[in-house]
Amino acid sequence: MDYKALFTAVPAACVVLDRDLRIVTLNEAYTEVTGRTAAELAGTDFFEAYPPDPDEPTSQGAEAQRQGLELALRTGRQNMLLLHRFAIPNPNRPGEFEPRWWNVTNRPIIGPEGRVELIVHRIDDVTAFVRWEREGVEPVADGEQVKAPRAELFTRARELQEANARLQEMTSRTRDLALTLQQAMLATPDLADHPEIAVRYRPALRELNACGDWYDVVDLPGGRLGLTVGDVVGHGVDAASVMGMLRSALSAAMRVADGPSGALETLGLYARAQKGAMATTTFACQVYPASRLLMYSNAGHLPPVLMRADGSYVFLDGATDPPLGVRFEHVPRPQATVEYRRGDTLVMYTDGLVERRTEDIDVGLDRLVGAMRGMRGLPPEELADGLLAEMANPDGQQDDVSLMVTRL
Repeated sequence: MDYKALFTAVPAACVVLDRDLRIVTLNEAYTEVTGRTAAELAGTDFFEAYPPDPDEPTSQGAEAQRQGLELALRTGRQNMLLLHRFAIPNPNRPGEFEPRWWNVTNRPIIGPEGRVELIVHRIDDVTAFVRWEREGVEPVADGEQVKAPRAELFTRARELQEANARLQEMTSRTRDLALTLQQAMLATPDLADHPEIAVRYRPALRELNACGDWYDVVDLPGGRLGLTVGDVVGHGVDAASVMGMLRSALSAAMRVADGPSGALETLGLYARAQKGAMATTTFACQVYPASRLLMYSNAGHLPPVLMRADGSYVFLDGATDPPLGVRFEHVPRPQATVEYRRGDTLVMYTDGLVERRTEDIDVGLDRLVGAMRGMRGLPPEELADGLLAEMANPDGQQDDVSLMVTRL
């Protein structure tokens, strides 16, 4: 299908903006409504193409447009402006502005890295409706005019617009608060001393910026290093609060327990007493630099990948046990060890990185191995960014992702 031709022919007036709010393209319907062509507007800043009307310095039209577009960039969610007054340059009379009333829809387009890359800015011109309302007459089929005052309808539409704006602002503030909460709970003080480790977190697109995935780095006596990653069932602030409790408890347990299995045993007992913590998956390991050993234990989590410098690899799946709290009776957790060589790379992750609804999990794991092999020579920070880009779901990120890349 020729999507360019399809976009050009769409009857709704649409202009596409990039992250800097510069005009990328527009369709024929947009040209018909505004009198502005693609040749004239492409590459232009939206608010340079549509500057404020100097004769109406108190007009808030442009500011409302900017707020709607910036809200779409921040939240990744569609928003609307109903019966929005926005004066535009008159294409037939340079220097003059023409008042228009539009219903505006800002639809964000999410890129492979999970952020907004484009915005489809659609307008429905309702200028004729507003003028009829103000004049109190409306043309009818037989050419006559009848009185049609619709002040109640007009007022109701404005009330809906104001309510929609308040709801959008509340949603934006809630997302910002949730993101701040998530960042605070994922704070990893010991990470600052380890440039060989890179961490990333990406929230699910459909949720607030707070979810149940975590990573952690713990410095241990004798030069050892503790690494953990986990995933609480569910999304949103409730899952994030449970995640914060479990992550803190595991961080403490890693410091005092006899190995990763002991830490997970302690965490499992703690999870039984916490609402929402059941069935959490987590992986814990300790790095022994002197002997070049990785000791690990897995509570129902997907296996990390140890990628050798020569391109061979090992899944750390030798000590896998059920998720936290699902057994009726306490059973000691298994533990395994694997040797590593300098230059090897350990990648720990949560299921959002590899799972897609339409395919078997093994396909996602194979994709991860292939991506790691192709980028294994990159520094950890670059490798982490590369994996997120390579593993991105083309249908949009359906689950949150925590990722930890460690160069051993």
